[in-house]
Amino acid sequence: MAFFEQLGNFLWGGPLLAAFLAVGLCYSFATGFFPIFGVGVWWKTTVGSLFRRKKAGKGGGVTQLQALSTALAATVGTGSIAGVATAIVYGGPGSVFWMWMSALLGMAVSCGEKTLAVRHRERGPDGSFRGGPMEYIKNGLRLPGLAKLFALLCIAETLAGGNLAQANSIATSLSAAAGANRLAVGVVLAAAVALVLAGGIKRIGKLCELLVPAMALLFVGCGLAVVAVNWRSVPTAFQQIIAYAFAPRAIAGGYAMGAALRYGVARGVFTNEAGLGMSAIAHACADVEQPAEQGMWGIFEVFFATMVICTVTALVILTSGVYDPVQVLALAEGGAVPEGMLGAPLTAAGFATLFGEAGEWIVSISLILFAFTSLIGSGYYGRRGLETLTGSRWAMGLFHLAFPACVIFGAVGDVTAVWQLVDAFNGLLAAVNLPVLLLLSPEAVHLLHTWLAARRGGRRTALDNENGIA
Repeated sequence: MAFFEQLGNFLWGGPLLAAFLAVGLCYSFATGFFPIFGVGVWWKTTVGSLFRRKKAGKGGGVTQLQALSTALAATVGTGSIAGVATAIVYGGPGSVFWMWMSALLGMAVSCGEKTLAVRHRERGPDGSFRGGPMEYIKNGLRLPGLAKLFALLCIAETLAGGNLAQANSIATSLSAAAGANRLAVGVVLAAAVALVLAGGIKRIGKLCELLVPAMALLFVGCGLAVVAVNWRSVPTAFQQIIAYAFAPRAIAGGYAMGAALRYGVARGVFTNEAGLGMSAIAHACADVEQPAEQGMWGIFEVFFATMVICTVTALVILTSGVYDPVQVLALAEGGAVPEGMLGAPLTAAGFATLFGEAGEWIVSISLILFAFTSLIGSGYYGRRGLETLTGSRWAMGLFHLAFPACVIFGAVGDVTAVWQLVDAFNGLLAAVNLPVLLLLSPEAVHLLHTWLAARRGGRRTALDNENGIA
């Protein structure tokens, strides 16, 4: 694993941070910082649309809510519960600030990704939509070889970050909360995942549409209760977040800006996937006509995954008294951080300060639901990558055996080694996708401006009709 650790440290140590900043600023400036100043538009298009009746689509895809739920299922979970805790342990409280910054820039990038995914999607043999980076690289840039490289990395990432990390977090959480045998957890989990994946994107979308909202309400509601009880510590938590984010050298507990930046951006990207292109695969399946309309759901996805879920997790850890920067940094530098202070168990300890043993179960249940849907969504992404490389039935059959097998390996594996794989493969995906997004940014921005102009024109026409103006 030393190679993957060095690769991840190299990619996230400078090159990718600069690339994310460049692409994020490009899309933000080109759109006039639309995710910030156009919040009313994208909020009405996403959350607002849930309270309105929508016309039936032309078919061939899942609903926009199902597409969002599937995308959130593959992102919200390990990254939001275990990933945030890991970032705080190794990068300090300042890593939370850089998660926020990556999300603010990532919202514009995510909008472009989802817009391009719908614009360049294709119909599959079964008549359903399929798209994502593989299609917008192939059809938008006319680079089929690069599209296949992304597909290969997509398969590798789903077997590592989308599989090993999720299974590891579920097994670790159940082991800490109930003393469950991690191997047994892996076997049961592998069987359940294989069963759901066999149903295709529509079954996955329906399941995620049911589970994602429920588990989000459970986790966020209970997390806010913990923060409310510890409200006196909230100002101190925000003070730590800002101070450690900009520390030019070691301060207080010893964390410095470099570590906060590295872990904050890496974990933030893993949480919302803006710039990686993976979640665009799910959004491309949405039954929607206007590409930029789906881009609004891309903005909401990043906002909810990072600005809401991750912030709640971070505040629970920083206000509940389960985390001490000085003590934890000393353990981290000595390579002796106990398993109970890494990932989901640290978050569970924060919940337990209010709910007792039930707090551990709240996190365990949330993580199980989050990570289970993440496994399902990632399995679909991996299968789509394989479809791009080959339509061979034996290859697809081999993947359907390999994916559940990796679930079992992840359940019993070492959490540190798993996260090293996650950082390495996510970095490689971003290294391919970010330059593509930069090259295709004029098209994505044009589609957004065209849709916004048509939307404004439609509203004026409706007002004119109401007033009897010809």
